[in-house]
Amino acid sequence: MSVPRSNGRIAAMLAGVVLTMGVLAWAAVPFYSWFCQVTGYGGTPSVRAGNAGDVLDEIVTVRFDANTAPDMPWEFHPKQTEMKLKIGETGMAFYEAYNPTDKPVAGTASYNVAPDLAGYYFSKIQCFCFTEQVLQPGERIEMPVVFYVDPELVKDRDAGSIRNITLSYTFFKTELPEAQAALSPAGGENYN
Repeated sequence: MSVPRSNGRIAAMLAGVVLTMGVLAWAAVPFYSWFCQVTGYGGTPSVRAGNAGDVLDEIVTVRFDANTAPDMPWEFHPKQTEMKLKIGETGMAFYEAYNPTDKPVAGTASYNVAPDLAGYYFSKIQCFCFTEQVLQPGERIEMPVVFYVDPELVKDRDAGSIRNITLSYTFFKTELPEAQAALSPAGGENYN
């Protein structure tokens, strides 16, 4: 009689292990994203409400880069290639996206900062990358990013000498939101 109860216990334990692994796998992506934003790991800029720090009399050069995933049909580029500003000063840069197709296309931008050590100190206040973008056929838009480089950068033993930072975005095609898909003449199909 103890054999079936033992098998049942093993089966319950295995089911528990599988369930736990599933929950951990599901939670890994949002946790990793949160971790990167908080720590600047991997060059991920932090997101803040605004600059509460001082503006230093030291200049940093921010370069702007734009890319699209292979399946994203948009044309995407920065309106300026670089900007010089004081450390702690709030800057605003613009990127332009154009949908040359005859169908609406939705996209989401991922971003990073190089060198990686600067990621913790590069703070975005407002960014087009915070939300999904939908461009109608032939539509061209300018999208702002408002940012600053935290003055705490200069106190960092490892990152304190960084004065050139590259902000890079890559746009990926995503599924059209339901409201947009319902309006699409192609019956909700996104451009391929």
